[in-house]
Amino acid sequence: MAQQVLILGGAGRIGFSVAQDVLAHTEAEVTITGRQPAQGAIAAQQLGDRARFLVLDLAEVEGLKEAIAAADLVIHCAGPFHYRDGRVLDQCIAQGVPYLDVSDNRSFTQRALAKGDRAAEAGVTAIVNTGIFPGISNSLVKRDVEQLDQVDTIHLSYIVAGSGGAGLTVMRTTFLGLQRPFQARIDGQWQEVQPYTEREAVEFPAPYGRAHVYWYEMPETVTLANTFNAKTVITKFGSLPDFYNHLTWMAAHRFPAALLQNPATIEFLSRVSYAMTNVTDRFSGIGVAMRSQVTGTKAGEAVQVVSSLAHPNTAIAAGAGTGSLAELILTGQLHKPGVWPVEAALSTAQFEATMAQRQVTLYRGQPTPLVVKGLKV
Repeated sequence: MAQQVLILGGAGRIGFSVAQDVLAHTEAEVTITGRQPAQGAIAAQQLGDRARFLVLDLAEVEGLKEAIAAADLVIHCAGPFHYRDGRVLDQCIAQGVPYLDVSDNRSFTQRALAKGDRAAEAGVTAIVNTGIFPGISNSLVKRDVEQLDQVDTIHLSYIVAGSGGAGLTVMRTTFLGLQRPFQARIDGQWQEVQPYTEREAVEFPAPYGRAHVYWYEMPETVTLANTFNAKTVITKFGSLPDFYNHLTWMAAHRFPAALLQNPATIEFLSRVSYAMTNVTDRFSGIGVAMRSQVTGTKAGEAVQVVSSLAHPNTAIAAGAGTGSLAELILTGQLHKPGVWPVEAALSTAQFEATMAQRQVTLYRGQPTPLVVKGLKV
């Protein structure tokens, strides 16, 4: 019998892209879930004969248990994860089913990682943050780190053009990330950072070139610091066209805090932004680019390593990040009981092979000496 993959939230844009990748690269059958029967039925029909739709609300505990029991792998794509608890992962551990998610919320990630011992005892492989960023970004950093003897600073930058091909959930997540200051690892200490501050120009691969990014809270801020013992981890995000950055900055720094923390405000901003990007997508595109810069030492010399990538569709790239891990788990190439961030579970060889299979081009420079005003550091 064919393996069964359950994709919670699979009728949404990101979940649908994950389903497409799983169907393209494995022989598994896919069940996508959602709360809207008409939308879900159309999505399943578009996915083809190996897909079906299941009406499911995650609050319906018995229905969730039953759906997980029938699966060989569960992929949690039902965000925003700011609002999610750990019940899906708990059920996967209890029933011995491997688990992936596309979570992008730090507190959700930390709660999931805290279940690592239980998952290990149950023999369950669970990997969190498996999309594009976080996800592919973690592996991009890992391949840079492996070229060094010791890591000092990790600097990750991301840009998304227009809507990125994603839906309202991603818009909601963006504004939810502006609500409060967050802790970042800087110079060996955890320090408070204001979201959407310290605008910085970064050079990305073509066709994006030079674009601007800002501090933004991501799970990688914590997981990369812990996995690689880095003194500093910087995560910055920006949008194209650039005027979206200025609008987002205004929301973060000019709106009263109580207003921005109101769910109705988040919903209003998300819907307005989504409507705007549906117009600007026509000339901005919906792609994504990222740049990893890791500094440290190699053979006693201070060096930096830079990697980058660009993809014309953010949602498809996220599907590739999660789908590649699904493929490796379903084919028995990845089995690591416990709960892990991507960089702690996936080898660089596996990452490079699956990205090449999906025609995701990775650019990497060789370690170069750090230079300041013409002098080596």
